[in-house]
Amino acid sequence: MPDSKPSVLFVCVHNAGRSQMAAAFLTHLSEGRVKVRSAGSVPAAAVNPAAVQAMAETGIDMSAETPKVLTVEAVQASDVVITMGCGDTCPVFPGKRYLDWKLDDPAGQGVAAVRPIRDEIERRVRGLLAELGIEAA
Repeated sequence: MPDSKPSVLFVCVHNAGRSQMAAAFLTHLSEGRVKVRSAGSVPAAAVNPAAVQAMAETGIDMSAETPKVLTVEAVQASDVVITMGCGDTCPVFPGKRYLDWKLDDPAGQGVAAVRPIRDEIERRVRGLLAELGIEAA
């Protein structure tokens, strides 16, 4: 039987902040009912420490995450592709649902500046879950 779980891919340039936080929230709030991926068009060497700290404040541990490179296969395997400032670098395939979330870039920001970005991401992820018909944890 094919897997009926929806799959979501979060894409930003460095896959070090916004897309990592979004993936962590969706993984946590969906309790495994959504396949979650994140990637970057030009991945950073490491996840933004301020993003890791901001997420830890919500009880979500992102410390083991690493930035991943965006692949055509990841896009093809996803039902919903959510871009966050990667512009035209994300491949577009027919039949996929694309959303572009305009969010401030947390790169180089301290945790105080990252918190409102984190909170907006959580709000949007909760809205996405509602659209998918999945109750958030």
